[in-house]
Amino acid sequence: MTDPLAPLAAALDGTGQLVHAVTDDQWQLPTPCPGWTVRQLVGHLVGGGRLCTRVLRGEPLPPLDQLGRRGHVDQLGDDPAAAYDTSAAELLQALAAPGVLDRAHTLPVGTLPGPAVVHLRTVETLVHGWDLARATGRAAPFADELADREMAFSRDLLGRLPEGRQPFAPTLPAAEGSPAIDRLAALLGRQP
Repeated sequence: MTDPLAPLAAALDGTGQLVHAVTDDQWQLPTPCPGWTVRQLVGHLVGGGRLCTRVLRGEPLPPLDQLGRRGHVDQLGDDPAAAYDTSAAELLQALAAPGVLDRAHTLPVGTLPGPAVVHLRTVETLVHGWDLARATGRAAPFADELADREMAFSRDLLGRLPEGRQPFAPTLPAAEGSPAIDRLAALLGRQP
């Protein structure tokens, strides 16, 4: 049996490589996420990882009216790469705890089984890693197999969303033969 956390670990590692490569003059660059700088994007990943870890450990979500305000809380401190690394390690540790993948967990997007939480965090990490690569002029370091796997999950999820609920921008076309990570980004509304 393969490790169910391996895809997430690979996504976290690839995005971590990109975070570690950000230079001091790049933290304020714009990203493909409208209105977000590189620092805000990495802060979003760290904050999302921390929130998910909190839930996986059995702690309640903050009140819904406070979730939006959390986006303005600095998640990175003086060492953004260390904050990212710690958040990623804690998320993987929480997911690896006995029984976590066998239970459902209530996140802001809804109540999901453990394996779906892994997929959601993997997709989030891949696509925002792609955003970070684009913003900083680097190649996205993700294997096609990894992005293809998460594309299948994302297509299925998008197909089951209630009408009017659109958590991402509308799907855009991707060039035939483009890397899987570009196709995943386009599926979730990025311009490859």
